[in-house]
Amino acid sequence: MGPSLNSIIHNMHVMADDCFLCVSSGLTLGLLVSGFPGLWSCWLLLLLSSHTSPYYWCWQCVCSLKVRGFTSTGATRYTHAPTHPHTHTHIKTVLCIFAFPLVISCSKMHFLVLLFLCQTGIVVTLAFSVTATAILSDLWSKEWKTLLLSLQVTAPFLHVAAVSLMAILSWPIALHFFRMNKRVRQVAVLGLYLSVLFSLYLVPLGMYSPCIKEAGTLGPAPALIGHRGAPMLAPENTVMSFEKAVEAGGEGLETDVTISYDGVPFLMHDSTLRRTTNVAEVFPNRTHLDASMFTWAELQQLNAGDWFLSRDPFGTVSSLSEVDRLQAQNQSVPSLAQFLEVAARSGRLVLFDLRRPPHGHPYSQSYINTTLHVVQAHINSSQVLWLPSEDRELVQAMDPELQQTSGEKASIQELTDGHITRLNLHYSTMSQQQISKYQSVNISTNLYVISQPWLYTLAWCAGAQSVTTNSIHVLSSINKPLFLMTPEEYSLMWILTDAVSAFLIITIFIFHWWRERGLPFWSGSRQTHENGPYSKFRTDSSEVICVHWSPLHSDPPAGALVSLPLVFNP
Repeated sequence: MGPSLNSIIHNMHVMADDCFLCVSSGLTLGLLVSGFPGLWSCWLLLLLSSHTSPYYWCWQCVCSLKVRGFTSTGATRYTHAPTHPHTHTHIKTVLCIFAFPLVISCSKMHFLVLLFLCQTGIVVTLAFSVTATAILSDLWSKEWKTLLLSLQVTAPFLHVAAVSLMAILSWPIALHFFRMNKRVRQVAVLGLYLSVLFSLYLVPLGMYSPCIKEAGTLGPAPALIGHRGAPMLAPENTVMSFEKAVEAGGEGLETDVTISYDGVPFLMHDSTLRRTTNVAEVFPNRTHLDASMFTWAELQQLNAGDWFLSRDPFGTVSSLSEVDRLQAQNQSVPSLAQFLEVAARSGRLVLFDLRRPPHGHPYSQSYINTTLHVVQAHINSSQVLWLPSEDRELVQAMDPELQQTSGEKASIQELTDGHITRLNLHYSTMSQQQISKYQSVNISTNLYVISQPWLYTLAWCAGAQSVTTNSIHVLSSINKPLFLMTPEEYSLMWILTDAVSAFLIITIFIFHWWRERGLPFWSGSRQTHENGPYSKFRTDSSEVICVHWSPLHSDPPAGALVSLPLVFNP
């Protein structure tokens, strides 16, 4: 005799509970180990196995068909047990049609295989998530650092959101908790939930955010240095771009300098001319050459603005006026002298990196002296933040008025010995403690490249003296940090959030306990089943009788409901 429908349904119900616990554990492991990919993949599996999932209720529709008995002739006779109150008749019909062949054909071994596949799927998903996260962490290392920095700004608000989410999840957790038959599973689910909840409640004790400051301790807004000018408003590293940066309120201009084959320093960020000029049209056979291998006369034949209008790198071209578009279209590669003249007229600071020409270039050994002579001839040296590290001592001796700027962190002693007055660091190295330490010995900190308002807010709260930005026209309009509160204000927000969420969670658990016990909510209300309104899905072995099926006797007794045979025992 084959397995009864009762045992099949019971095994499926147990498997559903086991899968729920497996996936819950997988979800926690995914959160701790694999990050966001693991989170979403585990939540998908949780959706398919949870008691609150529509897929789970579809299965319950099938399981709700309980066999009441059989006639002596072998004809099947059964009735429908009550189903979930929100399940519609047409859904049950469709599910029965598609699910019954599976139910009838499955054996206990099949269910063990299904359970094994479910658990294996969770393990594979977690392994894939961990591997994918490791690869992405390596490829997007700076992006991950940006994400961590964003938590410093948004941590107080994310705490409120996380606690609110836990309060929302308390509904399905409580529902599942009171429907479990085994105490061990109840303790596991409730313990996991409460451990996460209490951890979130205590997170603010170790939370750090530079934007939680005492009133009156916020320093001045960081000065804005245009990164290659104003690259959102004009082609980068062009005269128009630097003029736009000055108009937008920038206090400094940043660029990249290389030297032409005939000794003229000019502005170019890339090692080749392909991205920001039409060199492919003018010199199609020389597009692969280093930019410094072109003479100044050849460079003047190139257009440095058409690419900006056609590629629209920041999606801002549509906001430009017709006059600005015409001006951008006619931009050429500027020389360092032209750049310095713009800064000298407007009294702006200049910061530039100097790229060494390749081996065999006529100025590969004298490019620093050549560049320094141009600087001294066109601008006051005190306006120049000298970033190149090569021959720094010689440059300092030749022109002591230059503001020596380092692109690397070092000890205070090393920085003072090298006459460093400013650090130029990537924003991912941002630290309020280090910025304050350097500031105490009059070493300023400039952070690059900061173009988002929230990141500018973080730099402001951390005490940075200046930032290099692509969106100088946007950041110049920010008058105060976007996220700023006093410790007292945050403490009040923290306490209120935890207290309100705790009250709601306790209320939800009491409500489900009351309902699942079938207790009346008011005098005269109808009581539900003693084991809860959905305990009818638990299988009672006394309700199922399995007999041989005989196709020769297919007429049921009067009053019985006729349906497909549920058990085959040939």
